[in-house]
Amino acid sequence: MTASRLFLGSLTILALHATGCAVSNVDMLHFLRQHQHEVSATEYRVGIPDRITISAPQVAEIDGENPRIQPDGKINLRLLGEVSIVGMTAREIAAKLEVLAGRYYVDPKVRVRVSDFASKKYYVQSQSGAGGTRPYTGRDTVLDAVLASGTDFRSWTSRVTVTRPAHGDEPVRKIQIDIDKMMRRGDWNQNILLEPNDVVSIPPTPGAWLAMRVREVLYPVSPVIQAYTAPAYLAGADEVYTKENLDRSSLTTGYGTSSPFGGIP
Repeated sequence: MTASRLFLGSLTILALHATGCAVSNVDMLHFLRQHQHEVSATEYRVGIPDRITISAPQVAEIDGENPRIQPDGKINLRLLGEVSIVGMTAREIAAKLEVLAGRYYVDPKVRVRVSDFASKKYYVQSQSGAGGTRPYTGRDTVLDAVLASGTDFRSWTSRVTVTRPAHGDEPVRKIQIDIDKMMRRGDWNQNILLEPNDVVSIPPTPGAWLAMRVREVLYPVSPVIQAYTAPAYLAGADEVYTKENLDRSSLTTGYGTSSPFGGIP
């Protein structure tokens, strides 16, 4: 492939990349409908290996305990023994523990919160910053995901996409969100709530994308280029290093040369 063809091909792909993907009204309504649902930490359903924290001032045996859910979906508590809680909300777990503790105490009050969200994930794909797997808490928004990823000048935050995998009769959904507009105008209508296994993609800007393609083309010959440039660079670095050490020794010893004997020439 000639250099001119490679350049024209890169420009063509870059133009298509810049146009982004169109979002259908159906997809938009689907995501916005999800945002209208009441979601709070109490509605999160625990799974393996989440950890919970129990507050029960009247029941000393379990007060302050923070067990992790075992592979069998149970927790093991003093006095109450093994309790199956997988798939329950914090409110439902508290009610169940109150019933069990009621065998030994009169009208015990129990509160439960999820202290370690480890069973559900969502994912962030980014050319820069801290992409990767994130714990899903039930209150994560697309803006949370983008800001936590540590974007920089290479991030095209006006073309962020959220991909929701197929589930049951629902097909794979994808929506494009302009985070820049959201931040600039304070328009939170598109700040959708994420769901488990959602993928948030922050693409590179057109300039960053083109720079990466150029680096890919030059990668096979980069060792040759470095072989020619490294000696000159090292020579210059050695000269700077020597000069800095001579200047430092002049300040500390009063002489033009350094000495290993604490300033004695």
